[in-house]
Amino acid sequence: MEPLISPQPRFRLQPIPENPSSSSSSSSSASITIPRSISNTSFFHEISQERLLLHHQDLEQSVQDDKEDQDSDSDETKRFLSQTRPLHRSRTAPAMVIIKDLRTKPPETKKPSPISKSIIRQAIFLLIVYLTLGVSIYSFNRDHYSGIETHPVVDALYFCIVTMCTIGYGDIAPLTPWTKIFAVVFVLFGFGFLDILLSGVVNYVLDLQESMILTGIQTRQHHQHHHHRFSAKDYIIDFEKGRMRIRMKVCLALCVVVLCIGVGALVLHFVEELGFVDSVYLSVMSVTTVGYGDRAFKTLQGRLFAAVWLLVSTLAVARAFLYLAEARIDRRHRKAVKLALNREITVDDLLKADTYQHGFISKSEYIVLKLKEMGKITQKDIDQVVIQFEKLDPNQIGKITLPDLLGGPL
Repeated sequence: MEPLISPQPRFRLQPIPENPSSSSSSSSSASITIPRSISNTSFFHEISQERLLLHHQDLEQSVQDDKEDQDSDSDETKRFLSQTRPLHRSRTAPAMVIIKDLRTKPPETKKPSPISKSIIRQAIFLLIVYLTLGVSIYSFNRDHYSGIETHPVVDALYFCIVTMCTIGYGDIAPLTPWTKIFAVVFVLFGFGFLDILLSGVVNYVLDLQESMILTGIQTRQHHQHHHHRFSAKDYIIDFEKGRMRIRMKVCLALCVVVLCIGVGALVLHFVEELGFVDSVYLSVMSVTTVGYGDRAFKTLQGRLFAAVWLLVSTLAVARAFLYLAEARIDRRHRKAVKLALNREITVDDLLKADTYQHGFISKSEYIVLKLKEMGKITQKDIDQVVIQFEKLDPNQIGKITLPDLLGGPL
């Protein structure tokens, strides 16, 4: 059986003539003759040398051709870049929503919300209405109130502030049933109005002050290009959360309380002509809204000062108490976090955290487990997040893609 492809020699071989004289006549033919010395090794050595030389020449030629191609490509690239061409968006280019997210943003600081500004306007309006109503009723019924009189408007304003702040000196008190009913309604409305002032105006002022402090410190830190080192700023401000530390808030609130007590004691000592002990005593009793009633403001200047001082001082003290409670809760929370992080995981914990019953828990499941132990999230919170995720995943594929957010394919 003959092979399908028969091997062909590289050179056509002719039989070696026996007569040497006939070799000259056959040299004109197209065939190549092989000398008798074909069996010598020098013949193969010469052929290999010729092949190496040809290969070396081919390599040099290819390198030279590559250099010429690169030069021509670079010239074409320079000409292309020098020309002004309109830019077209490719389908594989990042979408604008992604580019916005990838931009480097400056550090954000907490700023007062527009809701707080509206609360301030409402609080100012309600305060004017509240004081106007109280001053009007007191001015037309001065005979129905007991106490030392200085000026009708000043006394009425002093009575309204003392009633709203729930101090109750007792130096001015209603005598008739009608004025007592008015005092009851006035006190109840004063409670609600005080809550609006405390939750609205005071929060807005403190948030504005905190925002200004954070902005100033972060701006200076942005312009300073040096390695971060621990300083007093780290003790005052939590840069990771972007807010002042709670202990700093407590210190500021306590300083405001001490300042209010000191200012009140000085005014009582020089205006009301009380002794040093009595001045401090009445100042503390007023700021803490205790108001025994054995001491009170009696002069016109003293009552006019008290109308402003009592309103600011009582709100500052109430806010200081809230900061103290927040600091205590924060300390308890830090202890719970420390215990949760240091506690070793048990078999029961693994079985509870193994949502898909794989016999192991992933990093995300472990994080959820620890967040539950820290008290930062509950199972109800997780269920609400899962419901929201399912709304964003209409195809139920277990992931949220960019077409799902954009409402269609790109």
